[in-house]
Amino acid sequence: MALSHDVPRPAYADRIVVDPAILVGKPTIKGTRVSVELVLEHLAANPNLDELFASFPHLTLDDARACLAYAQAVVAGEDVYPTFVSHG
Repeated sequence: MALSHDVPRPAYADRIVVDPAILVGKPTIKGTRVSVELVLEHLAANPNLDELFASFPHLTLDDARACLAYAQAVVAGEDVYPTFVSHG
């Protein structure tokens, strides 16, 4: 039987937190009220890190990386059900 300390912690675990008292439990960057969703939205619209940090000066490169790692983990855990599209 594997103990919980035997399970590797995800790369984002020290920076991304989920607290029901902060933003209704949305994943946020630890110590802030900045959601992972907001960071991803900002980067999707403009993938310039200098502008991200200008908008959120208290964030770090490691915070941005943690948001991306969290998003990757969420997508990796999704069940995918292929749909077939007619191209005719």
